[in-house]
Amino acid sequence: QVQLVESGGGLVQAGGSLRLSCAASGRTVNNYNMGWFRQAPGKEREFVAAFRWSGGSTYYADSVKGRFTISRDDAKNTAYLQMNSLKPEDTAVYYCAARPTYSTRYDYWGQGTQVTVSS
Repeated sequence: QVQLVESGGGLVQAGGSLRLSCAASGRTVNNYNMGWFRQAPGKEREFVAAFRWSGGSTYYADSVKGRFTISRDDAKNTAYLQMNSLKPEDTAVYYCAARPTYSTRYDYWGQGTQVTVSS
């Protein structure tokens, strides 16, 4: 089992920045892919970014490319989502998720953190 806890959400003005954290516990996540997703009111959950914890490529949704950066701190077992140049349309609940590298499904999810961008 992997437990994920997000933090770092809040209210920010358009053009501002936030950094979300996703602390993982329960087992090592070296053999996991980590993803960030978001869900806005009345909309379906959508992919934001992902990477393999052990290293390699990172992936971003077109809507956040160039503005968001995903990273990790191995010592803290924590993944981050740095969000710059935020727009009102980035307003959503943001979730981190984990899946074993051999799996196509994200089995472990955090509780979510609210990000609100005011215009």
